Amino acid sequence: MWKYALSFALLIAFGALLFPRNEGAPRIASLSPQEELKVKQATLSQDMKLTDDLCRTQCSLELRRVLNVSEGAPLEKKQQELVALQQQHPHMEQLIWTQRSQTVDKGIQAGSLPDALRTMTEPKLREAKQKTDRGESYQSLPFQFDGDTYFVLGVPSNSSETALLGVVKQSILKHVENHQLKNLRIVTYPADNHYKIESVDSRTLRDVKVRHPEENEGTSHYHVNQVVVRFNQEPTQADLAKIDSEIGTSHYRKIGYTYIFESKQMEAKQLMNYFKKWNVAYAEPHFLYLTNSEAVDSAVNADTARKEAQISDELKPNDTLYQRYQWNLPNIETEQGWTISKGSDQIKVAIVDTGVDINHPDLKDQLISGYNVVNTDAAPLDDVGHGTHVAGVIGAVVNNNIGVAGMSWYNRIMPVKVLDQSGAGSTYSVAQGIIWATDHGAKVINMSLGNYADANFLHDAIKYAYDHDVVLIAASGNDNTETPGYPAAYPEVFAVAATDSNKNKASFSNYGDYVDAAAPGVSIASTYPHNQYAALSGTSMASPHVTALAALIRSVNPDLKNTEVMQIMRETAQDIGPKGKDKYYGHGLIDVVAALKRAEATKNPQSMQSPQQPEPVSTLPEWTQRLLDRLWGR
Repeated sequence: MWKYALSFALLIAFGALLFPRNEGAPRIASLSPQEELKVKQATLSQDMKLTDDLCRTQCSLELRRVLNVSEGAPLEKKQQELVALQQQHPHMEQLIWTQRSQTVDKGIQAGSLPDALRTMTEPKLREAKQKTDRGESYQSLPFQFDGDTYFVLGVPSNSSETALLGVVKQSILKHVENHQLKNLRIVTYPADNHYKIESVDSRTLRDVKVRHPEENEGTSHYHVNQVVVRFNQEPTQADLAKIDSEIGTSHYRKIGYTYIFESKQMEAKQLMNYFKKWNVAYAEPHFLYLTNSEAVDSAVNADTARKEAQISDELKPNDTLYQRYQWNLPNIETEQGWTISKGSDQIKVAIVDTGVDINHPDLKDQLISGYNVVNTDAAPLDDVGHGTHVAGVIGAVVNNNIGVAGMSWYNRIMPVKVLDQSGAGSTYSVAQGIIWATDHGAKVINMSLGNYADANFLHDAIKYAYDHDVVLIAASGNDNTETPGYPAAYPEVFAVAATDSNKNKASFSNYGDYVDAAAPGVSIASTYPHNQYAALSGTSMASPHVTALAALIRSVNPDLKNTEVMQIMRETAQDIGPKGKDKYYGHGLIDVVAALKRAEATKNPQSMQSPQQPEPVSTLPEWTQRLLDRLWGR
């Protein structure tokens, strides 16, 4: 606990220096690239420390739970409980149920360790046994084995006659570190063997050699031998044969009237020049998208304030990690908002991301069927961790005595996997995911991903969802730049910047006139694959707060149009930066209770009794409708 408190205090102190409260521009926006990188590294360090503490706390709570429910059970039952606990938490590599009169090796055990690791843990297990025999809890310092981090813990029973000891492998720390190095753009974007990748300036499409992390700013990545083409007139088979012979086609995909061509001998820019003679609407690179992890009633009287505070206390969730770690929800008045609405299972929220851990005990009851664009034969399982973390911010099960609490108690989550195991996805996959979610009933879509390239193909998909009354939310990006990122900068999308616990601009958060509002995005505790929890930072983490708010607003008043939902969030945001709308916070920090009160005030009793309105008709070109018909077999 002391380590967490100290590190959190240091972060707050560090943040106070970097983000002084004032009415002008945040100082962080003017840092040099080297200073900015140091601040990002400090944020990563804080995420790592907090994730370590989350892991230790969760493991201790789980061991205590098993002790409490099975202390007086027969030996066979205890053995079964240990096996079940290890299956639920595979990072607990060895568990030992021991009595005060026993030595460690005589206890009931589940799991085994390699000989060398067992030798390293034996003195720590003996120390844990001594502590728990005295009725004290124990946690060892971290230690390394075969490239992984481990620790030993011990939890005594209430009577101190028995105890549970465990050896825990913290692979999650390495996963979080690797993910956040990319997510916060601390490292250059890695060109792996899965994609042939080049970097370009998003405005000029001139090649950029990215040698250092700060050079990621304003650059976009694309498939080096591919191009996206939309013809003004459908090519004939003879045309396609000619194209094949002239560019040496190795592969192409067709979506409606849009084609993705891959050449054996020509690069993207050559392909774009080649297609100019074919009367095309556009020929553009096949870009990649990466993960991007006013208050009302101001004159309320003191008696009302006391009553609201009492209601808030009654609504504090019993989720075990909530009060200690989730600063973010009280920061935006979520608890007060729950007095108005906790959500509705009729309003579906799509997460267009890396997928979701559909077996996570804090998420599985909130999930509905989704879609895997990357592998259509597989479930939308998360092999990165990003989408699972985003899902937990929106809808981790509330009041289930485990883990964290989501902002919505009842809105259902639709996982749509468009990013692969590297955390990247193409224009094609992101666009298809948006279209699929729209056609399958999503009323709000979260996009914690981005690129600096304005891709026509993606914009068409965004327009399609927007015209079908979907509220589209996107992260602004993590490069501390004013360069517009997409899809956040599209006018149909609600763009989100990130703030810290002091309501100041996050060091990494992009900014610009396109930003609509801000939300918490620094060291956010949420769900992570394999029944774990992690703290991540990024505008990727800020975006789902706004997505959850949009879902709550639509739960309060389903008759509101997407434009009305977005306007409510803008008008009720807390103005925390330069007076009025500004480029760092947009209209301000979202305010859950103010927004939900506004939504409730807009309800028309007569409209609630009116027949259901028909689905809106898309105003997009005919090719989009044909695209959808072919995609979904209509």
